[in-house]
Amino acid sequence: MKDAQLYTIIALCVYALAMALIGCISYGKSKTLDGFLIGGRNIGAWVTAFAYGTTYFSAVVFVGYAGQHGWNIGVGSIWIGVGNAVLGCLISWLLFANRTRKMTKKLEAKTMPEYFEKRYASKGMKILASIIIFVFLVPYSAAVYKGLGSLFSAVFPGVETWVWMLIIACLTAVYLVAGGYVATAYTDLVQGIIMIVGVVCLVFAVLNHENVGGVAGFMENLRAFESLPNDPNPTTGEQLTNIFGGSSFKFLCVNIMLTSFGTWGLPQMIGKFYAIKDTAAIKRGTVISTLFCVIIGCGAYLVGSTSRLILDGQLPEGGVDAVIPAVLMEVLGGGTLGIILLAVIMILLLSASMSTLEAVVLTSASAVAVDLIPSIRKKETKPETQMLLTRILCLVFVACSFIFATQNIPIIVSLMSFSWGVVSGCFIGPYIWGLFSKKITKVGAYAGMIAGLLTVGGATLVITLTSDFSAAAAKSPEMGVIAMAVSMVVVPVVSLITKNKDTKRVDEIFTCYNEK
Repeated sequence: MKDAQLYTIIALCVYALAMALIGCISYGKSKTLDGFLIGGRNIGAWVTAFAYGTTYFSAVVFVGYAGQHGWNIGVGSIWIGVGNAVLGCLISWLLFANRTRKMTKKLEAKTMPEYFEKRYASKGMKILASIIIFVFLVPYSAAVYKGLGSLFSAVFPGVETWVWMLIIACLTAVYLVAGGYVATAYTDLVQGIIMIVGVVCLVFAVLNHENVGGVAGFMENLRAFESLPNDPNPTTGEQLTNIFGGSSFKFLCVNIMLTSFGTWGLPQMIGKFYAIKDTAAIKRGTVISTLFCVIIGCGAYLVGSTSRLILDGQLPEGGVDAVIPAVLMEVLGGGTLGIILLAVIMILLLSASMSTLEAVVLTSASAVAVDLIPSIRKKETKPETQMLLTRILCLVFVACSFIFATQNIPIIVSLMSFSWGVVSGCFIGPYIWGLFSKKITKVGAYAGMIAGLLTVGGATLVITLTSDFSAAAAKSPEMGVIAMAVSMVVVPVVSLITKNKDTKRVDEIFTCYNEK
């Protein structure tokens, strides 16, 4: 254990220095508001592709989703990784990347709320979008801190979890505040490379574990698996090897839709398209980002599906959230090479989480500094003031997330299970229809945003009153999927029965697609 701790500390120090250096180098490119928020719309294919992929996959995917679904579903859970790569990445890039880049450039919009304001000529929609982002994305970052801190505590049992959360918060704050989007994009490139190396090594290690039996023996051994008598979640080898998830087919489909289509409406994901420099970069970025998501997504769920074999069917003390940490310690806990790989994997999980954290924090800070405050002030806010305020708010939100994460506040943890579905459910309809149709009205867009919010809120209220909040939390994936579908339907339907009063302005906006 001491060797593992030493190697992890060395890797962590090298990683921290690299991140701080990138932040300092990027400072010169982030002195304007455009530079700080979207890199001056001049970010290349590789950097944008990796920024998209690393923001998509945080440690929650490995520790939470891959561990839980791999343990309960088996090899069928790999379809979630496939869905994320094809639907959440490839289709998203093909359909939205170029249109988003062109329209946001035409509108001079740097954030999602600003896009709504200028596309639909509605300051109220900008304010509402800003509030939604702040309420549901900031607590999400707190949950990521807490999960990652717990993982590091498994390797360093003598160190309090809050210490690791504080280190993570400080690292994120340094390069984010210094270099803004440019720093986060280039650190994402480094983090993405680490993630690929780590996942490939981890997959190789778990498949070669004696209980798994290599590529050839994996399915055979899993098919022969039998649950222990005291297993709280008993299953069969037939279930674990069913390629379509067996009895969990419906559950599998819901999670594929939530985690894949959800990216179509998340501001921290869409923002990557604002910054990419040209159409050629988008074409290359589409391929690079999709391949990245295939490796990371499918690799994570493949590791999760081996967990029952590696742990001999014994669920760890911490439940499904402790599955992946237990697998790591079992597979990589012995021998010098294994310990070195464990250090690499720890940095992998740190990279995955920090890339998500930086995107969420920057999105939340800009929503308040650039969108919310100027909308409610009577005086015009200068770009320099907005940029300074954004930097300050990045620090504030990092601090708030850290404080929230150190408190055992059930409402924050529960709120996180809704954030993905709520945010995407509110934004997906107004955002997508706004890119493709001139006929979408301000009332239609408003209706779609509110409908998405009420779908999740109303269902949560009903289930909580008839049962309890934990029952509502368990239904959050279904709520999120329904909210996204409702938003996509409500926007065009309401637009059909309302009128656009400024057709000339909308026609002018759509000329952006005729420009190179």
